[in-house]
Amino acid sequence: MLAGTIGAALWWTAASPSPPDAAPDGRVARATFRNEPRSFNRIVAGHAETLAVSWLINAPLVTLDPRTFEVIPALAESWTRSDDGRRWTIRLRRGVRFSDDTPFTADDVLFTFDAIYDEQAASPLAGALQVGGQPLQAEAADPHTVILTTAAPLGAGLRLLADIPILPKHKLRDALDRGRFRDAWNIGTPPSEIVGLGPFVLRDYRPGERLLLRRNPHYWRRDVSGRRLPYLNELVVDIVPDQNAEVLRLFAGDSDMMFGALRPEDLPEARRLERAGRLGLHDAGIGLDADFLWFNLISGANRTKPWLQRLELRQAASLAVDRQAFADTVYLGEGVPIAGPVTPGNRAWSASDLPVSRPNVARARETLASIGLRDRDSDGLVETAAGGPAQITLLTQRGNTLRERGASVIEQDLRAIGLAVNVVALDRPALIERLIAGEYEALYFGAVTSDTDPASNLDFWLSRGAFHAWHPGQEHPATEWEAEIDRLMLQQAVTLDPAARKRIFNRVQHIFADNVPALFFAAPRLTVATSAHVQNVVPGSLHPYLLWQAAGILLGETTE
Repeated sequence: MLAGTIGAALWWTAASPSPPDAAPDGRVARATFRNEPRSFNRIVAGHAETLAVSWLINAPLVTLDPRTFEVIPALAESWTRSDDGRRWTIRLRRGVRFSDDTPFTADDVLFTFDAIYDEQAASPLAGALQVGGQPLQAEAADPHTVILTTAAPLGAGLRLLADIPILPKHKLRDALDRGRFRDAWNIGTPPSEIVGLGPFVLRDYRPGERLLLRRNPHYWRRDVSGRRLPYLNELVVDIVPDQNAEVLRLFAGDSDMMFGALRPEDLPEARRLERAGRLGLHDAGIGLDADFLWFNLISGANRTKPWLQRLELRQAASLAVDRQAFADTVYLGEGVPIAGPVTPGNRAWSASDLPVSRPNVARARETLASIGLRDRDSDGLVETAAGGPAQITLLTQRGNTLRERGASVIEQDLRAIGLAVNVVALDRPALIERLIAGEYEALYFGAVTSDTDPASNLDFWLSRGAFHAWHPGQEHPATEWEAEIDRLMLQQAVTLDPAARKRIFNRVQHIFADNVPALFFAAPRLTVATSAHVQNVVPGSLHPYLLWQAAGILLGETTE
């Protein structure tokens, strides 16, 4: 049997600096989100703001240290694994209570799994939370012990459960039984009805304005001196849609931290404020989430432009972009060129032998010519075999300066090989609506990574995955190379030997690079900022960069 038995005190020591001797004074901290949550139910909504709020009001069985990416205990105090990797015995912490003072037991864990796999709930987590194509089977050996059985070995171990919030059966069982779980804990739900095991409790929500969270008096974690967490009494999250306004709030001292990282253009002023003692800057490493370009490869899409789905078009586009120049221009030198979706920030899984593509305009033009896209009228732009212009409409997110700047560089580089690109920036909701409907030619956008292990990101890699961006939800793989990636990823997910898993995933990354269904150019170096009086900060490169350990954040005096 293999075991994981890290205790609560060791967990806190590993996860954050030691707390100061002085007791917290209870002052209110202010953070900002650019978008508001669409739901307070993480099981049915997967966007970034819902995930961030879930970190604050809920707790999972296990979680990941965003600096080391190692599994660390949360509600699960310890666990053992059978030798065949298919049976996990999880021992839950005793004495844990929900924010309404109801005891937490194994029944809440079983209920959470029921909700995830419920067909009417249609949880986006259900597809990823499968092993060997089958859901995990959970049973309670006693009120403090859960046994998980899987159809095949669990190669990634319990990290598959990281960040899945354990929800209160006593509050949500009725909604699930009546087929209304998807509507439970929506943004119109009275905050008093939302109960969790996290460090904070939602007390007020004003749409478009703010969220008010207060200290959960029943929170189960304590620091190494035995002091109950969190240190803060209140956390106010203001909704500030405009990036410039959000940064100005932080620089002026009107907020203490942002949900995201600083933009490269903000760093010079941020460093000046740091030298003046008014701001704290924290290096969070190379980002795991790189924006990327993809073309709509859904069967039957863009029938009037069949060349949009050709491999040669993607190869030519990849050859057109100078990735080092992209990193320098888009990230103002605060980025690194990348070869694919797994950035160098993911040290354990990035394929180091995968070369970063070098720009070659002449070869790109030759590649376009091989599918009939040539400059027939000598105007510098290619036309189709029928003589019409080879134009591409590229959608991106309005108001996100990095994405707008990235789309502009792509437009210029593709024009250099003869492709006319029309960039259309849409508000985030409208962009996502077009993405879900499959109504686009090309997109430059991104996604939030919740784990570094590839077995936890099957929605991206598998052809049936909901975020297999270029052609999601395929009933059967549309191409041989996608079928091969499906086979390898499913094999990798049930392989127990870490070295063998690494070899398999390296092969997947090479197949991806050969077929370029999505084009990755650069990953940012992440710098997160706080007001100078924010202490005990432990930044990481997984979202949310700072709020993952909000329970330990302190407010002290500034040096001004």
